[in-house]
Amino acid sequence: MTPEDEYLSKQRLLVIAPHADDESFGCAGTMARIKSVGGEVYCLVCSVGDLKHYDGKDKEVEAGTREQEFENAMNYLGVDDWEILYRDEHTHLRLDTLPRRELIAKFERDAKLAFDRLHPTMLAIPVASYNQDHEAVFRAAWTAARPGVPSMKAFQPIVLGYDNTSFFWSLEREKFHPNFYIDISAFLEQKLTALQMHESQMRDSIHHSSVENVESIARVRGREISVEAAEGYMVFRHVL
Repeated sequence: MTPEDEYLSKQRLLVIAPHADDESFGCAGTMARIKSVGGEVYCLVCSVGDLKHYDGKDKEVEAGTREQEFENAMNYLGVDDWEILYRDEHTHLRLDTLPRRELIAKFERDAKLAFDRLHPTMLAIPVASYNQDHEAVFRAAWTAARPGVPSMKAFQPIVLGYDNTSFFWSLEREKFHPNFYIDISAFLEQKLTALQMHESQMRDSIHHSSVENVESIARVRGREISVEAAEGYMVFRHVL
């Protein structure tokens, strides 16, 4: 086992995703690699619900479809456990209308996979963007992960912000600049397969949220560190 795999084998990763599919866009390769070396992986999705696509066709996808797709992806990746916080249509795509304190409490102690119960060693959260749900989840997770005395409050030694294909449309001061990479050369196909399991959310190849574009980004991230494919993250905290 390489030193890198030895390091990952000791991690208990919790991925917080605003919606089902965000976890695969950003972290599926990392999730697959950690599981392959004996580490633990958990995924907490904040919301699924009925969705009418803004695509000129008004295609509607039911919440049950989104949940089944997510479950299929989690089973395929072999995660240890997963959770969905909200399943109602009034919350889906309106996470920004929830009191931030409510989301913080879910992440800290109320959810099945809350920090106080799971004690993750590695936390992956969405980076803020123009998407109102991503912004709300980022702010709540950022607050929930604030440092404290470990004997009083769960402390995550590693806190990372994960990539998304929409980040090209960001204000300059909010651009995504990865400074932490995980080599997923051996797990790229698993990442793409997991993503394809979110079938209702996939777009044509020209779209930035297509499987083809996700592969291109993974290969570009890989070239940035001289490997075949990688996932890039922003380090918010890394304590050894």
